[in-house]
Amino acid sequence: MSETHAPTARTRVVREAHRGVYERAAAYQILDEGFICHVGFTVDEQPFVIPTAYGRSGDNLYIHGSAASRMLRNLDKGIPMCITVTLLEGLVLARSIFNHSMNYRSVVVLGTAVAVQDVKEKLEALKLLSEHILPGRWAESRQPNERELKQTLVMRLPIEEFSAKVRQGPPIDDEDDYAFPTWAGVIPLEMVPGAAIDDPRLDPNRPVPAYARAYSRKR
Repeated sequence: MSETHAPTARTRVVREAHRGVYERAAAYQILDEGFICHVGFTVDEQPFVIPTAYGRSGDNLYIHGSAASRMLRNLDKGIPMCITVTLLEGLVLARSIFNHSMNYRSVVVLGTAVAVQDVKEKLEALKLLSEHILPGRWAESRQPNERELKQTLVMRLPIEEFSAKVRQGPPIDDEDDYAFPTWAGVIPLEMVPGAAIDDPRLDPNRPVPAYARAYSRKR
C-alpha cells in the first residue's frame, strides 16, 4: 500500500479539495514523468520562478546548474523554496465559459535545499538528472571532467512537505447548462517526440540509438 503523507497547512489543497492527492506513489509518478520543474524563491523581497530540469532519487529531488547561477547561489544560503511540476493532459470545454477547465496532474514540494558536496554523490546526481530525461544517454556520453564538476552546483531537496493535485474527466456544467446548444468535451493533449535529427557534423554512418529513436516520457 502506498504511503499517505499528511499535508501541512501550506500544502493542503483548499480550492477543489477533492482533487488533492497525498500519496507518495502518486506524487512520485508525476515527478518521474515530467522533467521540467519551476523553482520559486524570494531574494530581497523579489519573487523569482525559474524553470529547470530535475531528477528524483528516493525521497530527494535534485536540480543543478552553473555555480554562478543566482538561483542556486541563493538556494545554497538556505532560503525556502518551492518546486512545482505540472503535466497538462487536456483542454476541458464546458457549455459555459465559467466551467471551462484543464485536465492535469501537478505536484508542489516545499522545503530547503542543500548543496551536494560529496564528489561521488554529485556525479550520481548528475547521472540521475541525465537518465531521468533520456535513459541510456549517460553511458554513451563523455563524463564530466574535474573543471566541469567545479563549475556545476547540485542541490538536493528532501521531499518532505508536498502535495499533488489532479483533474481528470469530462466537463462539469451547471445542470441548467446541459441543454445549451454547443459542443462540450475534452481535447486530449500529449507531448509527442518527433523523429531524431542528426547533428550536421555527425558521422553519417552512425545510426540513431534506440533510446533516441523510440523516445517516450511514459513511465
